Amino acid sequence: MLRRACGLFGLGLMLVLMPGLGAGASGQGLNQKSGPWALQVSGTTAGLRGVHSLGGGVAWASGANGTVLRTEDGGYEWQSCTVPEGAEKMDFRGVWAWDTNTAIVMSSGPGDLSRIYRTTDGCSHWTLVLTNSDKTGFYDAMVFANREVGYLLGDPVNGAFPLLRTADGGVTWTKIQSPGLTTDSLGIAAFAASNSAMTDAGMVVNALLAGDGRVWFGTGGTGGAFIYEGESSCPRGDSDGPPDPACLNMWNFKRQPLPMAGSSASAGAFSLRVVWWDEGVKAAVAVGGDFAKPDQTDGTSAWTPDGVHWTAAEKPPHGYRSAVTWDADVNAWIAVGTNGSDISWDGGRSWRPLDNGDWSALSLPFVVGPGGKIGKINLDQLHK
Repeated sequence: MLRRACGLFGLGLMLVLMPGLGAGASGQGLNQKSGPWALQVSGTTAGLRGVHSLGGGVAWASGANGTVLRTEDGGYEWQSCTVPEGAEKMDFRGVWAWDTNTAIVMSSGPGDLSRIYRTTDGCSHWTLVLTNSDKTGFYDAMVFANREVGYLLGDPVNGAFPLLRTADGGVTWTKIQSPGLTTDSLGIAAFAASNSAMTDAGMVVNALLAGDGRVWFGTGGTGGAFIYEGESSCPRGDSDGPPDPACLNMWNFKRQPLPMAGSSASAGAFSLRVVWWDEGVKAAVAVGGDFAKPDQTDGTSAWTPDGVHWTAAEKPPHGYRSAVTWDADVNAWIAVGTNGSDISWDGGRSWRPLDNGDWSALSLPFVVGPGGKIGKINLDQLHK
């Protein structure tokens, strides 16, 4: 079946089969570079698809064959974690961490191959906290608003996107209810290419906006590219106490089309990030394109100044892109994909190539890819 390995009509299987994405020698060594990315020694040849940098030199990465890595010194040494019991063949598409000891990994696959594992002892031991009970389900992305509250997105089941919420750091999960999560038989789903198809409050500028209650995710497929934007039905603003628990899992979602590549099972929005100011959305960027046509530039990126009005990039990235992020220090967007990386200094309107490497996911300053490849960028060396 072509559906499932990337969460959308077989994108994952295509990700495995296409050249350059299978397991192989990492070819990494000290002093090697790919554009501005300094390659690091990961100690593995497994394809890496998830990465989460915490700052202060701490980062986690994840990938095929139950692989989880951790560094505490900025990548000078990547430590191999214990493989969770029974996860030797799991494809860990996403990882989220809070410190050197506590992290969660998400595996993607059909049915019960989609799982969530959690560690609290620096990945020496793992606890299986969630298994997809729907044989037609498939986990695509997870994101956390803070140490307690997080969200988990899956491919449509019975015509609607399953979206789960945790309020205890991923120990337990409950399903969010919203009629707006329907697909309306459009033939759309999400992508599990880099654990960045979904975002919460995004790159938050004002910490007061970093709480629970807002989620966006991008989609694609034969029905076209869309963005879903939702928020909790709990009232916002000052109150006399915590919100009514009854409303925490009752949400309102709306969907709007994106000016990106669509109408194909391998095309759409693969990654989404949002920047906030006090008054709300300052800017957002979505990247993707057609994975089956990695060098095609049309429809690979869209941007918005307000979260409402989306425009296709005037000068798009130089190919399909699986992940995007924003860095406040350099005030720039960076996107990566199977034929390289690009940077935008003007809010996603135009992009300039950085390299022609083969990448899957990023969490600055790190980027990861097939064959155990990890790169680290020196943002101070980037110039307009």
